[in-house]
Amino acid sequence: MNEKLKVQSHHLERSAYLYIRQSSMRQVMENVESAKRQYDLRGRAIGLGWHDDQITVIDSDQGESGASASWREGFQRLVSDVGMGRAGIVMGLEVSRLARNNADWHRLLEICALADTLILDEDGVYDPANFNDRLLLGLKGTMSEAELHVIKARLRGGILNKARRGEYRCPLPTGFIYNEVGGVVLDPDAQIREMITHFFETFSRVGSATQTVKAFAREGLLFPSRFRNSKRVVFQPLTTSAALRTLHNPRYAGVYAYGQRLYRRTVDGKKQFRKREPNEWLACIPDAHPGYISWEQFQHNLKALEANGQGYQTARVSPPREGAALLQGRVICGRCGCHMRARYVTRRGQVDTWYVCSRAYVSRGEPHCQSIAGWPVDAAIGELIAAEMTPAAVELALEIRKEIEARYDEADKLRLRAVERAQIDADLAQRRFMLVDPNNRLVAGTLEREWNDKLRMLADLREERESALREDRATLDDAIRDRLIAMTADFKTVWRDPTLPNRERKRLLAYLVEDVTLLKFQAEGETRMHIRFRGGKTETLITQNPKTSAQQVKTRPEVVELVDKLLDDHICAEIADILNARGIRPGGSARRGKADAQFSDLRVIYLVKQYGLRSRYDRLRERGMLTKAEACAKLGITECTLVRWAKYGIVKRHAYNGYIGLYELPGPHVPAKQCSRWNQLAHRAEAIRRLNSSKCSDLEERAVV
Repeated sequence: MNEKLKVQSHHLERSAYLYIRQSSMRQVMENVESAKRQYDLRGRAIGLGWHDDQITVIDSDQGESGASASWREGFQRLVSDVGMGRAGIVMGLEVSRLARNNADWHRLLEICALADTLILDEDGVYDPANFNDRLLLGLKGTMSEAELHVIKARLRGGILNKARRGEYRCPLPTGFIYNEVGGVVLDPDAQIREMITHFFETFSRVGSATQTVKAFAREGLLFPSRFRNSKRVVFQPLTTSAALRTLHNPRYAGVYAYGQRLYRRTVDGKKQFRKREPNEWLACIPDAHPGYISWEQFQHNLKALEANGQGYQTARVSPPREGAALLQGRVICGRCGCHMRARYVTRRGQVDTWYVCSRAYVSRGEPHCQSIAGWPVDAAIGELIAAEMTPAAVELALEIRKEIEARYDEADKLRLRAVERAQIDADLAQRRFMLVDPNNRLVAGTLEREWNDKLRMLADLREERESALREDRATLDDAIRDRLIAMTADFKTVWRDPTLPNRERKRLLAYLVEDVTLLKFQAEGETRMHIRFRGGKTETLITQNPKTSAQQVKTRPEVVELVDKLLDDHICAEIADILNARGIRPGGSARRGKADAQFSDLRVIYLVKQYGLRSRYDRLRERGMLTKAEACAKLGITECTLVRWAKYGIVKRHAYNGYIGLYELPGPHVPAKQCSRWNQLAHRAEAIRRLNSSKCSDLEERAVV
């Protein structure tokens, strides 16, 4: 069909869209003839009847691949305008310019057919609503996609062939460079090499990427990092992501690896990848170039990282941390067999350790399987380890001393490398300043400032190294050396040393103990521990469960009985003084920080009421004691006279608290009130005492007879 017959008047009323694209910026810069051919399609549109101002050129996708429409804004705009009925014709030099993907191409065809929009390429004009034209356009789209596939397959085949031989040049991680003949060698910069070596040695020591980062920060060391697609290396603080990238990169083990990830496109056009297993890598050539660690060490590092990320597995052995839980990562529940977690609870200013089996609670919402106090268990394990390790104590202490010294020497060596690098930069800045023309003050001033900055940086690094060196020497002074040597005689001294970090105790424990199974018996008040040593030996220990808070502060029964006896003759304040004099402490002294607590009258009153003891008042009333009103009525005197008689001993007063008392009447002869002028109270009281003493002596003589 003639092209002009397909173009109708309603097509000419709408705009003509010219879509221009080239796949890469290199093609845009070099293949200018292709761009001219695409822009020349404007003449085709004018020849078909469109005015020049009706032609819309979309060339915003220059340098973008046609494999997908997700990142091509120009193509998305074209599809949108076609769907809204604004386009009478869509022009492209060929189908591959519009799309290299059948899904995008057929979507455009369907929309053009619905909107009655024509399509023009170098060969002619097509109506997508016509079956034959749509069939031909679909065939062209399939050929365009097949062409892209053939190009990719050809390029991919060459890359894979070179990769299987280990000759395909991939970006190298920090610490490696390509030499003149294309081989991979270690970076000639000694500081970079030593810093990476120190990184792997630190990870082997601490067993955790996070702890490695903390060790670098604590020692003030900077880690080398290379910018992407650049040879420039900068030293910056080590991060966890950088540490994990370094640990997962097989190039550091001297292995040429290619195809470690499998990439695919998502619906929105973004890339997704998944990691492949080492046996699925497209190329894996051990000992392809020098490395910083061995392949076996690389595999061991990956297993350590995998073990650190496991939450509940029984075989999980996490790297030692600073917490007080001695059996961190090595405790197994004796009921369900799951790994138990360490929990820390702050109570009254002190941190308590608990081993908790929370798998059922987290996964199924059920109660905790077991919750066991950690400090009795850790104490028993500590005593057992101290007893088992006595023969090897000398060698262990010496190894610890050597490790500490070697660690400080290595850190100082790395700091020295940083100083040397700063010295080189300062010398280079000095030479640049010396070679400049003194009359050119603009350049000379800039170089002079740069030289001063380098000198200032050099001075700071030297000061930091000297400060760190002084601290290290203070740490390893003669007093500490003597103490380490003294510890070699008895491992128990090393184990119980309060300055020894918990991390080191856990490291020592890891060489002996494989795991510990805990089973709590609530009724018996004990916990049974089954220890499995690495050599296959087993040991079973039993510890007493700590008392609850209520049990700890409960007063002992013998103290309550003693208070009951003392209430016959003493008030509560006197009883408190007697108990304190005998060294008896209240139940509240069991709390932390309350060991010096003593009894008070309020504490004794609380015991009397809490345990239902008879009060001092009831005891005196049972013995016939009278209140003040009753005694006054019995004696026929006033309260003032009764108080005076009690003061001089004519009437005996018994206190039942610190303020009020009951009165005991004297003998069978009740005294009568007399004039105190002729017979004073003091004389009457003395006469009564003599009378009572004589009666007592007569009774004693009769008893003897």
